[in-house]
Amino acid sequence: MNKPLSYKSSGVNRDTENETKEGMVSALETNDKRVLNKIGAFASLYDGSFPEYQHPVLVLKTEEPGTKQLLAFQYDKVESVCHDLVNHLVNDAIVMGAKPLSIQDCIICGKVEKSVVLRMVKAFAEAAKNNECTLTGGETSWQPGTIAEGVYVLTASIVGVVDKKKIIDGAKIREGDIVLALASSGVHTNGLSLVRKIMETAPEILKEEVGGKPFIDALLTPHRAYYKCLKDLFENVGLVGLAHITGGGIQENLNRILPENLSANVDLSKVRILPIFQTLKKFGDLEDQDMLRTFNMGVGLTVVVRKEFVEEAKAHIKSLGVEAYEMGTITEGSKTVQFTGQLNWQ
Repeated sequence: MNKPLSYKSSGVNRDTENETKEGMVSALETNDKRVLNKIGAFASLYDGSFPEYQHPVLVLKTEEPGTKQLLAFQYDKVESVCHDLVNHLVNDAIVMGAKPLSIQDCIICGKVEKSVVLRMVKAFAEAAKNNECTLTGGETSWQPGTIAEGVYVLTASIVGVVDKKKIIDGAKIREGDIVLALASSGVHTNGLSLVRKIMETAPEILKEEVGGKPFIDALLTPHRAYYKCLKDLFENVGLVGLAHITGGGIQENLNRILPENLSANVDLSKVRILPIFQTLKKFGDLEDQDMLRTFNMGVGLTVVVRKEFVEEAKAHIKSLGVEAYEMGTITEGSKTVQFTGQLNWQ
C-alpha cells in the first residue's frame, strides 16, 4: 500500500519552518517603541503617531537586488546582498528628505535552509539598524517546484516619513545651483547582468585585484547608504535636490528631479571613476556611453545645493566618511542632463 501523502512529502517541512522562525526572534528584537508587537503576529503593528511632524507623509518603496543576488549566493556572501537591498531602499526614501522607519523583507526559496535564512534575516536586521530604522518582520516563502532548491529570490519594502513642507523633490532647484557627486562604494545593485556576461566571456577577470581586494570581493561590496551623512542637512535651505544614481546612470536619474525649465550640465572629466569600473572596461571592452547608462561610474548619489552652501555641504558629508565633490551646474533647459568633457580613465 502506498504511503499517504503529506505536506512534508510534497517538499515543505513545517517543523523546519517553525524552527527557523524561532531563530529569527533575536534578530528582530528592537528597542523601537513604535513597534507594538513581536514575531508570530499575523502582521506588524507600528505606531503611526508622529507628534514631531506637523503634517507627516509616509514614503513607501519596494525593491529587489537584481542579479547581484545570484553572485552573492554563488560566492557565499549572502549577508552582503541583504545590506545591498536595505541600503538601496534607504537611499530611495531619503532622496525625498525622509527618515527611514521600517523594513520588511521577503525571502522566496525552493527549500528553507535554516542556517542560510537566519544569516539573511540577521543581515537585514543589522542593515536596518545601521540606517537607524527597524526590521519589523517579513515573509519566508517555501515554494518547491516553483523555485529550485538552493535558489533564493529576495525583495524588501521600506516605510519612511517626512514632514510635507520639508519634502525634497527638486521643486526648489534653480539656475546656478551646483551638482555635487557623492562617491559610491562600487557597482551597487545595477549593471550586474553585464558584469556576469563579462565574467562569462573573460573569466580571467576573476584573478584580478581591485583596490587591493580580489575582484569578486570588490564586486560584491554592498551598496552604500547615505542617510547618516545627509540627515542633518535635510532642513537646510541650501539643499534643494537629491537623486539616487541607479539603473540609467547619472543622466537618467538626475533628470528625474529637475524642474521642466532647467537642465543639469555635468562635466564628465570631474567624475572620480572607481577602480572596479576601470577593470570592467578593460575586460569587457566596454564603450563609455554604454557604461554611463549602465553603471553609476563612482557616483552613488547627486546632491543639488545653492552655490553658497557648497563648501559647508561638502565638509559635512566628508566629515562622515563619504567623498563629496562638485561635478556640475544647473542651467536653463528642458529637464535633461547634458554631459560635457570626457571620462578620465587615468
